[in-house]
Amino acid sequence: MAIGVFMAVLDIQIVASSLQKIQAGLSATKDEIAWVQTSYLIAEVIVIPLSGWLGRVFSTRYLFVISAGGFTLASLLCAFAWNLPSMIAFRCLQGFVGGAMIPMTFTVIFILFPPRLQPAMSIVLGLIVTMAPTVGPVLGGYLTETYNWELLFLINVIPGIIVCVLVWKYLDIDRPDWSLLQKIDFVGIALIAVFLGSMQFVLEEGASEQWFEDHLIVALSIVAVVSGIGMLVWELKTPHPIIDLYAFRNINFAIGCGYSFVLGVGLYTIIYLTPIYLSSVKGLNSLQIGHYLMVVGIFQLLSAFIAGPLEKKMDLRWMLCLGLGLFALGSWLNGNLTVESGYWEFFWPQAIRGSALMLCFLPINTLALGRLPVEEVKNASGLYNLMRNLGGAIGLAVANTQMIYLTKAHYAVLRDSVTATSYQAQQILEGLTESMGQMNLPDPDLAALKQITGLAMREAEVMTFNNLFQVIAVMFAASLVVAPFLQKVEKGNAVIHE
Repeated sequence: MAIGVFMAVLDIQIVASSLQKIQAGLSATKDEIAWVQTSYLIAEVIVIPLSGWLGRVFSTRYLFVISAGGFTLASLLCAFAWNLPSMIAFRCLQGFVGGAMIPMTFTVIFILFPPRLQPAMSIVLGLIVTMAPTVGPVLGGYLTETYNWELLFLINVIPGIIVCVLVWKYLDIDRPDWSLLQKIDFVGIALIAVFLGSMQFVLEEGASEQWFEDHLIVALSIVAVVSGIGMLVWELKTPHPIIDLYAFRNINFAIGCGYSFVLGVGLYTIIYLTPIYLSSVKGLNSLQIGHYLMVVGIFQLLSAFIAGPLEKKMDLRWMLCLGLGLFALGSWLNGNLTVESGYWEFFWPQAIRGSALMLCFLPINTLALGRLPVEEVKNASGLYNLMRNLGGAIGLAVANTQMIYLTKAHYAVLRDSVTATSYQAQQILEGLTESMGQMNLPDPDLAALKQITGLAMREAEVMTFNNLFQVIAVMFAASLVVAPFLQKVEKGNAVIHE
C-alpha cells in the first residue's frame, strides 16, 4: 500500500517537472499543457473525501486494488496518448481512481496495527508521502533528458501490478457493506464534486488568468462558494452523509486538519519555489537542481531514526512544536538569499527543514486520528488528507500571485534607485558600455542599459523569493499558538478499538 501511495504522490511531481517535454510531444501550447496537471489534481481532490464511504462499501481490500489497478491502467494509457484531449482524459481517470490510495493507507495504520506499532508505520508512510515531492523533479528531469516523456508513466506499470497482487493476497481486514449502495447520497456527491472541482480549477488557473479579470474564474468562484455552503448544510442535515463532518467536533482532529493544511502549504510551496529560483536566478538544469533538492530527502530519511525513539519518550504535542519550529527556522534561513548564494547557502536551511518534516508528520497523524473511534477513522482520514492537498493548492496559488506582484513592486523600487544622478549606476553603466563596445555590438549604450535592466529584475526576483520563504516561516511559527489546545494522546491507547 505504501508503494501505491508513493506512486500516486510521485506522479504529481514527476509530471510537473517535465511538462515542457510533454508539451512538445503532444504539440500543445503552454496554456493547454497545464491541463495535463490540472485535470489530475481536480479529479484527485474530488475522490479523496469520498474514499471513506467508498472504503465502507467495497472494503479496504477491494477498493485499494481497484484504485491501484485503475491508476496503473490509466498510467499505461497516458503513455500512449495520441493528442492533448486524450492525455487530459487519461490523466483525469488516473487522478480519480488513484486518489483513494493515500487516505486508505493512513486508515489502515490505525486499524491494522496495534498502538505500539502505529508510530513506526506513520514514520514509514510519512517518509514516503514527503519524500516523493523531493524525488519527483529529479527523477522526472533525468528520465525526460535521458529517454523520453512516455517513460514517466510507464514506470508505474510494473510496481502497480505488484501492488495489486500483494494487497489482494494479504490485506483482508474488513468486509464490503453493499447495503450502503441503497442509500447513496447523490446530492452530497454532486455538491462535493462541484465545490472541490471548481475551487481547484480557480486555484490552479487563477494566477495565469489574472484572477477576477477573467469571467470564467469569477463564475467558478461563485459556483465554489455556493456549492461549498450547500455541501456543508446538506452533509450536516442528511441522515446518510457521504462524508461525516461531525468528526470536526473532536478538537484534536480539527486542529490536526489545520496543521495538515499548514504542512501542505509549506511542503508543496517550497518544493515548487526552490526549483524556480535555482532555474531562473542561478540558471541550473534539472539534474543540478536535483542535487540541491536531495538534501531535504536525505535529512528526512535520517530524521526518521530520531523521530521514532523520540516519540516514545516525548509528549507528541511538544514534538510537534519542535518540528514546526525547526521548519519555521529552516524557511527563515532560506529567506536570506543573494545572487551569489550557492550550494551551501541552500544546504543548511534544507537540512533543517528535512529534519523537521518527520517531527511534524508523525505527531500530527497520531494527534489528529489517534483519539477517534476506529469506525470513524476511514472517513476522517479522507478529510485529513484533503486538507493537506488543499493547503498545497492554495499555497501554490498564493505563491504564484505574490511572485508576480512582489517582483513588480521590488523592480519598481530598484528602478527608482538606478537613476542618471546615481554615482554607482553611472559607474556600472560606463563599465558595461565599455565591455559591450569591445564586443563590437552596434549599440553598446543600449546593450549596457539592457544589462542593467536584467540585473535589476534578477535582484527583484531574489527579494521576492526571500519574502515568500519568510512568509512561510512566519506562518509555521504562528501555527504554534493553537498547539496548547491539543489533547494528549496516551501512548498505547492511540485508537479506541471496537
